[in-house]
Amino acid sequence: MKDSESFKNTEEQLFLAIDFHHEDTVLPLHTSIVLFLMSYCDCKLYKTFAVVPEDKHSISKEGLFPRSLDVSIISRKDLPAIVQSCRLPAVIEGSGVFCRAGLAVVLRHIIQNTYIADPSRKDVLELLGFKKTCLKACAEVSQWTRLCEISIPLAVENFLKDPSATIPAEVVQLERKLGEPVRVHNDDKIRRQKMQQQMKSNETGKRNEVRGETSQINLQTPPSVELTAALSKLSVQDVPSKTAREPAHIRKVKISDLPSLEHVFAEGLYFTLSDVVLLPCIHHYLVALQKISPEKIYGLPLIKGWYERVRQVQGVQTAAADCNIVFLHFLHVDSQHQEPSASFKIDTEEKGIPESHFLGGPRPTMTKLKDHGVDAFFSPHPCPAQTIDWGSLPAAVCPAEGKMSSDRALRKQQQLNNLLSVVTNMAKPGDTIVDFCSGGGHVGIVLAYMLRSCQIVLIENKEESLMRARDRSNELGLTNIWFVQANLDYFTGEFNIGVALHACGVATDMVIEHCIIAGAAFVICPCCYGFIQNTVKATFPRSCRFQKVLSNKEHMMLCRFADQTAVQLPPERRLIGKNCMGLVDLDRAWAAEQYGYKAQVISMEPESCSPKNNLIVGCPT
Repeated sequence: MKDSESFKNTEEQLFLAIDFHHEDTVLPLHTSIVLFLMSYCDCKLYKTFAVVPEDKHSISKEGLFPRSLDVSIISRKDLPAIVQSCRLPAVIEGSGVFCRAGLAVVLRHIIQNTYIADPSRKDVLELLGFKKTCLKACAEVSQWTRLCEISIPLAVENFLKDPSATIPAEVVQLERKLGEPVRVHNDDKIRRQKMQQQMKSNETGKRNEVRGETSQINLQTPPSVELTAALSKLSVQDVPSKTAREPAHIRKVKISDLPSLEHVFAEGLYFTLSDVVLLPCIHHYLVALQKISPEKIYGLPLIKGWYERVRQVQGVQTAAADCNIVFLHFLHVDSQHQEPSASFKIDTEEKGIPESHFLGGPRPTMTKLKDHGVDAFFSPHPCPAQTIDWGSLPAAVCPAEGKMSSDRALRKQQQLNNLLSVVTNMAKPGDTIVDFCSGGGHVGIVLAYMLRSCQIVLIENKEESLMRARDRSNELGLTNIWFVQANLDYFTGEFNIGVALHACGVATDMVIEHCIIAGAAFVICPCCYGFIQNTVKATFPRSCRFQKVLSNKEHMMLCRFADQTAVQLPPERRLIGKNCMGLVDLDRAWAAEQYGYKAQVISMEPESCSPKNNLIVGCPT
């Protein structure tokens, strides 16, 4: 086994998981996906480690990893502490305090570093898609990211362990996604080009029919507009496009009358990171399906067509060979779209799709709750007069260092006074405190500076914000702070207190759930109540007492009006918003109490420090 000292001198280290099935060494799909991307990018920027369980002392690497990659073996007990607190895959910087965890975050980091190291690899940068946002949204809020990053890899791994002729629901969902109309930047122009191509094709067909040359039509059909657009992006060299203006009769067609675009790749016309993620998953699934029920493959025509197009992308065959992936070759049958067969048609509608909004104001809902003995209730502030002497602190600790106006910085200081007074009274020496949705570190950095005997962990999905926090920490010379770029689910470490300032929408509920699982106290300031909706993990109302009184639609009405607390609104309307806010958070507090917590909702002092001035404070009893 490699000791942790062996990788301290390298700049960045990549850690990948290894599984064992019936004593055979197998690569989890997340590991296979990372290795495939590294082969596609020809990336050798990281010292790569395969992580094995503590009870495994040796494995054979023969044929397990890409031939182009040097992979060392390490036991989980020898991992750096920050990596032990995260799900794999994970990357840490040489300092050992900045970790990127989770499939999408790690893949995006590999792509960005590959391009920085070799700016000629624009084909690699194109994997991040339009505005470089491919799989950037976290899986908790993006159904597409969740499908690619979590649902399909998990479904395929379960299928491989127990193969059957039943098509997994997630695979059927992907088939249907590939059948949806494509939306891309400037799709208006491409759709007009498609209409022009269709009109030319129809005219050619009519002339050939008159001449008796019908049998030659298909041979003379040009590549589709979608395929032409896709191929133009796959060229490594920049080739000026020769685009002529469409004829007047094409330009005058209404957008609603234009033909829709069809998928070439997973997200539409262009080869992106989503295709890289899905390829190893779908490949292993199709290989297994062909062994037990090969005819079922032809019931997934869109996935089959996508698979055949992806393997023709430049560089994919080389990467596949390096990763010991041997592509399947299918017999060509009827190319017309086939619906999934009735034997595995399912309802793929996700729980996260919100119901239609309840019509009417919040008063009927508030009255209904009051009739059942439920009213907004705010507990006394535990330490309203406790404030921080900001003038005595270094500039890098203060919120103003985050490049905000003086007025906003003052309000941010007031918000921090409230959170930090509660947290510092809870904390004990040796505690680990996690700042969820940390942003630029306004909460976490002050905690790390004031509570030197505690370990502070900042968790944030946005790399830019976390990098700013790290720079401020470095300026202060803090040694009790970690930075984790990841979704909440990828942090699995033990901690004592969870804190979040203005956790938007369902992020508040996710943080509370994470704290309950860890048995940790929490101090959370919610935000963006209007973004609350049912998700795979959380449904509303949260507590049994609210569920007995309100429907989801009625609860969404409270959430919608809870956002109406801005200072420019009339006082009566702000009061209604404050009461709605209190009811939504009371529901959250009561839900926590069902798990043995003592929870309360308090108002920050002064209330003018933020329109979203509630704090939910919970302690395990």
